[in-house]
Amino acid sequence: MNQLKEILEKVTGQVSLEEKLFFLNNNVKEKIVFSTSFGFEDQVISHVILSQKLDNIKIFTLDTGRVFQETYNTWNKTEFKYQAKIKPFYPPTEELENFVEENGINPFYDSVDLRKQCCYIRKVIPLNRALKEASVWITGLRAEQSNNRHDMHEIEFDEEKQLFKFNPLIDFTTGDCFEYLKENRVPYNPLHDKGFISIGCAPCTRAINEGEDFRAGRWWWEDNSKKECGLHAK
Repeated sequence: MNQLKEILEKVTGQVSLEEKLFFLNNNVKEKIVFSTSFGFEDQVISHVILSQKLDNIKIFTLDTGRVFQETYNTWNKTEFKYQAKIKPFYPPTEELENFVEENGINPFYDSVDLRKQCCYIRKVIPLNRALKEASVWITGLRAEQSNNRHDMHEIEFDEEKQLFKFNPLIDFTTGDCFEYLKENRVPYNPLHDKGFISIGCAPCTRAINEGEDFRAGRWWWEDNSKKECGLHAK
């Protein structure tokens, strides 16, 4: 564990994104995974991994069954551009069927508890499967995304999941990300051009207005302090 931490610490700071991921790919012997939801941050990281053929970093996505069609289209375009396959993980069928039968198809509008139950079934359970045996989890988290993420660091140890989280874009701005995408002609979700900055499931995401917090469009009917789905809970 200490040796892995030392390797990760070698790529923090002013090293370029490409150098960081290349170094991890070639020096970490343990299982490395990257989770993508096909948002603009994730597309930056996916481009590096797929274009440089960093095959020791395995890319996966969580298909909740409720994402936008534009997200599926971005997924398809990404696989076509890089001639690669991204592994999907799905919610457990029985748990999801029971939840919908008992609570209805859109219970997340009724209470925070039901919304979190929905997120747990559709996201957290599949995530735990995806992270099985992984030692390093690469994410597209950025400090700019929300107040809840301002205190995150490039390297963190997730006590619950017992792995290291590597957040190479933690200091990137939205402008940095889009400049990178355009320079490298990386496909991105067209909803970003319509005011959708943070994109999750379709029923739980709206476009934001100028001046609003980046994640104001996620679960907009809830108090800001509750706006996490459990994937990155500390």
